[in-house]
Amino acid sequence: MEKEASSLARQSELRSSGAADSLSDLSQRLDQAIARKDLIEAQIETLVPEWSLGPVVEALQALRGVALVVAAGVVAEIGDMRRFDNPRQLMAFIGLVPGEHSSGSKRKLTGITKAGSTVARRLIVEASWSYRMPAKVGQAIMLRQQSIAVSLREIAWKAQIRLCGRYRRMLARGKKAPIVITAIARELVGFMWAIAREVEPKTIGA
Repeated sequence: MEKEASSLARQSELRSSGAADSLSDLSQRLDQAIARKDLIEAQIETLVPEWSLGPVVEALQALRGVALVVAAGVVAEIGDMRRFDNPRQLMAFIGLVPGEHSSGSKRKLTGITKAGSTVARRLIVEASWSYRMPAKVGQAIMLRQQSIAVSLREIAWKAQIRLCGRYRRMLARGKKAPIVITAIARELVGFMWAIAREVEPKTIGA
């Protein structure tokens, strides 16, 4: 009996030790990942001012949920958004509009097409989750907006009022969160387009 109890205690100790080692390893990996993330963000921050579309990256950060990495990633994937005549074209380019299936005289809308850049679409969808909270200009947004024109800040605030409200209304109608977020992401693209068309890319090396 004592032998059995001792064996069980040893097994428990080994499991505990193994868990501690695993947690320590995961903690180290997390620290390394954070360090890599910080390094990448620092590199992006250094490169953006040297880029012709740098002013667009800066302007998009007026939007809630669109900090440096999201703004730079979206612009890098899409390029100059002014080439799209209207926001619907940009939404379609990113793959955030519904597809359709036609059979004879019947036409049925399907899920989003998911055409275009997966990276841009994923970044915009992630940014859209920030609109689940009530509209508010927090400290982080204030800091990003300091050097941004008032007219662009106004567009960003309109986006908050519109998207935060729509998120709540759609949920209240029983829509599932992923469907709501996809709708919010689609409209967020429209506000990105509205801001980008107000910003003139700079000429490099002129």
